Parts: sequence; C-alpha cells; structure tokens
Amino acid sequence: MSYVPRLKAEYKSRVIKALTDEFGYSNVMQVPKLQKIVVSKGVGAAIADKKLIDYAIDELTTITGQKAVPTISKKDVANFKLRKGMPIGAKVTLRGDVMFEFLDRLITASLPRVRDFDGIKANGFDGRGNYNLGITEQIIYPEINIDQVKKISGMDITFVTSAQTDKEAKSLLTELGLPFKKK
Repeated sequence: MSYVPRLKAEYKSRVIKALTDEFGYSNVMQVPKLQKIVVSKGVGAAIADKKLIDYAIDELTTITGQKAVPTISKKDVANFKLRKGMPIGAKVTLRGDVMFEFLDRLITASLPRVRDFDGIKANGFDGRGNYNLGITEQIIYPEINIDQVKKISGMDITFVTSAQTDKEAKSLLTELGLPFKKK
C-alpha cells in the first residue's frame, strides 16, 4: 500500500461530497480541484548581488521540498539597470502529492506562526477561480533556520484551481483548510 497525503485523502472522502452538496454538481468531474501551487519570490536586489538568487532558490527548495528555478527578465528596463535575460527571482511549481504535502504544512505549521494571525484575506481571487496569497516573511516556515537567513523577504503563493468562479474556489480552499478571515 502506498502513501497518500492527508489532504488528498480528505479531498476524496469529504471535500467532494461537501462541494457537491453546496453547488449541486451532477457529476464528480464537475467538482473543482486544486491543480497546482506556484511559490514565487522576486529578488530585486539581485541586479547588484548575484548570490541573492542562489539564496532564494535554496530557501524555496527547502520550504517546498522541490527544486526551485530562477526566473529570468523578459526585457530591458534602464531605470532599474535591468537587462534582458538576467535572473530576478525564483519560483517552484508544485503538483500532485508534493502539492498536498506543502499545503498541509502551510496550514498546520506555517500560518499559525504568523504574528497576530486572524486568518488570510479573501480578496486575493482573480475572477477565474485562482487565489494569490502574499507571505511577508519566510521565517514563518519551520524548515528555515533563522540564524542562516541573509535577508528577511516575502513570497507569493498562487493556488490554481479548476473552479469556474471565485465562490467555488473559496469553498474548495476553505474545505481544504485555508483559514480565511471572518467578515
């Protein structure tokens, strides 16, 4: 018997039924699902110091458990001394079991470590069923050793779902355990 992440098993056993009851889907394939999670980090100071990209890649790899890749600038911007092809950030795309494990660690271990935490804002939806969450400090993750951090920086987490509307996506993410603020 192989290992199945806790949230993946919960999605199959409980979340599908809850969303079907709420929205009245006639087929299991209509139920929205989490397709991928993209964790990205912009490093604007990398123009001056190339080592900052390596630190960002190492941090994202440690946090997510999957190798991160550098993001490359697409065009020249003279005001920022930016040239086309320069690395300016890092990102990692999570799918499958790794995605569910990261989401589980985010909900149970990382978000409760945020100071004065009372939930995440519900206004990060894009109108197509995707949700963006900004993290201000990478030190909320237990995998990061605060003594080895060169610079405290934030990151963006994008949850890509197959939901057609923001209401469906919010219900899906709430059922999976994301703690949205109460109005």
